[in-house]
Amino acid sequence: MVATRPTIVSVDDDIPVLRAIERDLRTRYAKDYRILAASGGAEALEAVRELTVRGDPVAVFVVDQRMPNMTGIE
Repeated sequence: MVATRPTIVSVDDDIPVLRAIERDLRTRYAKDYRILAASGGAEALEAVRELTVRGDPVAVFVVDQRMPNMTGIE
C-alpha cells in the first residue's frame, strides 16, 4: 500500500494571488505534499471534507484572512 502524501491547502479569493501561491508551493513542496488550491472558504471546506472521507491527511492551511463570505480563521 502506498502512503498518501499530506495535503497543503491554499485558499485565496484573489485568483492571480492564489495561482502564484499554488505555483510556489508546488515548486518547493510537491515532492512531499499534495497541493490543493481553493478560491474561497466554502470550496476549501468541501475539498477538506472529501479528503477526510478518503482518510487523506491535511498538513497545513495557507489562507488569506480577508475574503468575502468567510474569513481565513473561519
